Amino acid sequence: MTTALALPLHDAALAERLTGRLRLVEELLRDAVTYADPIAHDASRHLVDAGGKRLRPLLTLLTAELGDGERREVVDAAAVVELTHLATLYHDDVMDSAPLRRGAPSAHEVWGNSVAILTGDLLFARASSIVSGLGPEAVRIQAQTFERLCLGQLHETVGPRPDEDPVAHYLQVLSDKTASLIATSARFGAMFAGCGPDVVRTVTQFGETVGVAFQLADDVIDLTSDGTVTGKTPGTDLRERVPTMPALLLRARAAVAPAGSADRDVLALLDADLSDDADLAEAVAALREHEVVAVTRRRAVELARQAVTELAPLPAGPAKDAMIAFADALVDRAS
Repeated sequence: MTTALALPLHDAALAERLTGRLRLVEELLRDAVTYADPIAHDASRHLVDAGGKRLRPLLTLLTAELGDGERREVVDAAAVVELTHLATLYHDDVMDSAPLRRGAPSAHEVWGNSVAILTGDLLFARASSIVSGLGPEAVRIQAQTFERLCLGQLHETVGPRPDEDPVAHYLQVLSDKTASLIATSARFGAMFAGCGPDVVRTVTQFGETVGVAFQLADDVIDLTSDGTVTGKTPGTDLRERVPTMPALLLRARAAVAPAGSADRDVLALLDADLSDDADLAEAVAALREHEVVAVTRRRAVELARQAVTELAPLPAGPAKDAMIAFADALVDRAS
C-alpha cells in the first residue's frame, strides 16, 4: 500500500487494515460536511472533495495499531482531526490570500472571504460535535489543541517582539500552528485504542516533533516544487509577507553581510513589490538557489530523525516501522 503521502507499507495485513479504516474515515468526513442548506453544503464539501494527504487521520490510525485499532472511537477521532485541519485551511487561505488549495481555487476565491471564514467555523462545529461523543478528556484535548492553533496563527500574524529571536519565534509558531494538531492526531489514536499512558506520551511527543519537521519541509517545497504538483502557487508566502524559515535565515545572514553581498541582493528581491507574477517568480528563483533552502531541509531531516529516536520505547513491529516510514515520508516528498 502507498498512501497519498507516499508511505510504503510492507506488511500486507497492516496495509489492508489501514485501507479499510481510511475508507471509513472518508465516509464519515463526507457525512460531516453534508448540509441541507445548499451554500453550506457546497462550501463545506469544497476541500473534502479536493482530496489531500489525510496524513493526520492516517497517523491516528497508525498509532491505534499499538492497541486495539478496531475500536469505532479511533475512526471518529481520525475524522475529528481531519475536520479540524480542513477548518484551519479555510481560515488560513483567507489570511494568506492564497488563490489555490489542492489544485483548486480556494474557497474565498469562489464564495468570498466571509463565506470561507464561516465555512471553517462550520467544520470546527462538526468536529466539536463528533469529539463530544468521545468523552470529556477528548473535548479537553481538542480545546487545548484549538487554543494552540489560534495562538500559533496569532503569533505568526503579530510577529516576534523586538527582543525576540525571529527564528526561535517561528519555530514556536510551527509548534503551535502545525505540530499541535499532528501531536493530537497521534495522541488520539493511541488513547482510543486503549494504550497505556507511557505509549500515549511517546506518540504525542513524536507527533509534536515530526509536525515541526513537516512544516519546515513545506517551506522548502513552496520554493522548489512545481505548483501543478503541490496545488499551490509557489511563493505565495513571499508575496503575502508570511515568514518562512528560508526567508528568516536569509534575513539573519543579510543583517551581518557587507553591502553589495549576494545575501543582500536576494533579500532586496524578496522585499520588493511582488504583486507582479514575473517579479515573484524572480524572487522565488533567487531564494530557491540560496544555501538557506538546503539549511532548512537539513533542519527538517534532523527533526524527523529526532522524532524517530523518540519512538525507542515502543515495541518493535509493523506499527513502529510504519511510524518511522511516516516520519521519513514527511520530509522526503514533493508536495
